[in-house]
Amino acid sequence: MTEEEVEGRFNAAVGLHRAGRAGEAASVYREILAARAGHGHAAYNLGVALRSLGRTREAIEIWTGLAEREPDRVDALLGLSRAYRSLNDDVRSLDFATRAAALRPQSGDAHNLRSNALRSLGRNTEALAALDAAVAAEPGYALAHSNRGHLLSALKRHAEAVQSYRAARALEPSLPDLTGALLDQQMRCCDWRDFGVLQAEVRDGVRRGEPVTIPFTFLAHNDDPADQMACVRTHLKGRFPDWPPAVWTGQTYRHDRIRVGYVSSDLRVHAVAQLLVGLLERHDRDRFEIHAYALPPSVEDDMRARVRAACDVFNDVASLDDAAIAKAIRAAEIDIAIDLNGYTTHCRPGIFARRCAPVQINYLGYPGAMGSLTADYILADSTVIPEAESDHYDEKIIRLPFAYQPNDDRRRIAETTPTRSEACLPEAGFVFCCFNASYKITPPVFDIWAGLLRDVPDSVLWLLGGDAVIEDNLRHELRARGVAPERLVFAPKAPLPEHLARHRLADLFLDTLPYNAHTTASDALWAGLPLVTCTGRSFAARVAASLLRATGLPDLVTGSLEDYRALALDLARNPEKLSALRTRLAANLPGAPLFDTDRTRRQVEAAYEIAWRRKMAGLDPRSFNVPEDV
Repeated sequence: MTEEEVEGRFNAAVGLHRAGRAGEAASVYREILAARAGHGHAAYNLGVALRSLGRTREAIEIWTGLAEREPDRVDALLGLSRAYRSLNDDVRSLDFATRAAALRPQSGDAHNLRSNALRSLGRNTEALAALDAAVAAEPGYALAHSNRGHLLSALKRHAEAVQSYRAARALEPSLPDLTGALLDQQMRCCDWRDFGVLQAEVRDGVRRGEPVTIPFTFLAHNDDPADQMACVRTHLKGRFPDWPPAVWTGQTYRHDRIRVGYVSSDLRVHAVAQLLVGLLERHDRDRFEIHAYALPPSVEDDMRARVRAACDVFNDVASLDDAAIAKAIRAAEIDIAIDLNGYTTHCRPGIFARRCAPVQINYLGYPGAMGSLTADYILADSTVIPEAESDHYDEKIIRLPFAYQPNDDRRRIAETTPTRSEACLPEAGFVFCCFNASYKITPPVFDIWAGLLRDVPDSVLWLLGGDAVIEDNLRHELRARGVAPERLVFAPKAPLPEHLARHRLADLFLDTLPYNAHTTASDALWAGLPLVTCTGRSFAARVAASLLRATGLPDLVTGSLEDYRALALDLARNPEKLSALRTRLAANLPGAPLFDTDRTRRQVEAAYEIAWRRKMAGLDPRSFNVPEDV
């Protein structure tokens, strides 16, 4: 083959490749290499074609040979870095990216790849430095700015993340998930500039099927279950363009006990474990064998020890990828796999996308639909998913008779209550409080809170603190609404027993919308503090209503922000009414279904058994209600 023929064939292969005919292109690249073994461009492009066909190991072989022949070949080193990262081999990925960065310090791509690997290896300080180098090398590299925002977000440096995301949007506003990430970070530091504009932009993008946000952050500013389902479907399509093969393919297990596998990154000091641990400890071991699969981060603390002791088998799978974890669940012959993460931080939906068990259930960690491709069922109740909203869930709905949320009735409240002075509260005056995360506070709700402070003289609003940026922004927002910023009081973080005890100093808990108090609502009620909520349409916007009804306080549930404000104001102005309410809550607590851990355990087990029997009978999943008297 002459040089002219070689170049002609090369150009033809490139044309095929660009036309999406990667397999044919790969064949032509191989013909060229058979004639000209040293044709570096053909070798590199062959690796690219093979990777696009899912043949990553073959691509690595091609690029390794190319890098050995041409040690200064930066594109081959970058290809190897990407390929090894896709195989979760971050050590090798880092090595090749580092070599590429040394050869071409001006390559933002090389520094960005270094950062990706370093972050996966837990070396966040170095990862941030690598992104700084990427931005310095290529100030117009939008992806590096966006990834810098992601890393700063993970480090809880939200205001800095906002700056990085804004820089990325100025360069390339169509980057996947970028607009939603910017809005999320602004909400986390209560930076509400252009809130409505960004909220509408994300909503409209979701409705067009564009990957403008991730499902979890969308819940905090969108209350439409149809929009949320559309967001999930777009996210799944982008996350799994080629659906991975199933590891459970119809085998029937024969066990004396149903094997339940709980999969979560939150089996540690975390709200999910706090709610679930009592149920785990009380599972009926004559009928159920309990396995846990602990995802990263791998943390050893008191809650991890308690969860470990509550399980028959505890598996720390932090070092394994999705495929390996799915295979481990299959090898253990788990009958029912419970996804406790959904689309929350550290989630691993790829485990469930691989069909790791005969029955897969979305439960507790994520208040919304995951899509039937990863879950057969979602465990809920009739308040969080009313019949009228059932069509917005691909999963079949299992409704528990009271509240979907379990609680640990052994949760300890410190005996000693701090004084108002110790809590930095005024000695007199009404104390409104909300201990929800900052990203749940929206401008419309804050407007109502400011109005309540105006209408109730000497009252204060007690919020979670610990971040100077959040505190300054909220003081600024309160001042802009005509209320003295000193009427905001911020509570520092505290161990759970002490945090629960300080609820006694508050008079009324004010909920947020569209993302309600969830664990924080149970905390308040468990500590004897009444809570006023406003229900929306979505699961996340109806949780506090579910908890109040399961505590015998349905009269604290409102259906509009106007009614929410009116009820809170009425209680603040009528101490006798509020005192009677607190007395009723205290009387209800001992028998309330919400805090009857063993009753919830029986109902959850009944849900598992019904779903399992249907599967064993060869029946498709279907929605059902769990009877109250199980």
